[in-house]
Amino acid sequence: MEKATSRKGRNAEVTAWIAAERHEPADLLDGPRDDQWDDPSLCAGWWVREVAAHMPLGFRLSLPATLGEPARARGNLHGMTDRGARRDAAVHFTAELAAFLREGAPHYPWTSPVGGYTAALGHDVVHGLDITVALGLDRRVPQGAAARAARRDSAQSGLRFSRRHRRSAAVR
Repeated sequence: MEKATSRKGRNAEVTAWIAAERHEPADLLDGPRDDQWDDPSLCAGWWVREVAAHMPLGFRLSLPATLGEPARARGNLHGMTDRGARRDAAVHFTAELAAFLREGAPHYPWTSPVGGYTAALGHDVVHGLDITVALGLDRRVPQGAAARAARRDSAQSGLRFSRRHRRSAAVR
């Protein structure tokens, strides 16, 4: 029982970091000029608006879409998320993209299919930096969140911190 309680406490801490990593970039996204949304992000091939559209994608899709999108992408999850991000970036106003991220912040409905909460935290840390560093916004990732996101089990789930993320993830 002690082990389950300990795991629950760690998950609560990680989910709080996930909420912060969704909410803070959403608030920062209220500030860029309209033309900055079309600046290249640190995420290769995506503009800032596409990264902003991608971040809440996992918790915005309905169950049928969640099941149907991978089939349409022939199992290519990167292709699926790329198509979804580009579609949402094209049809939603910038204020809506920030609101989607902000609204999903406290609910934690999405975790990575591989890597659970730690990988979800890593996803949000990395993409938050993809946006904020590209826009030159001053943002610091809390030390505990950065350390947890960079843990070995995150890396095993496919999350890779590039040199640019490690350099730019100024830690509080």
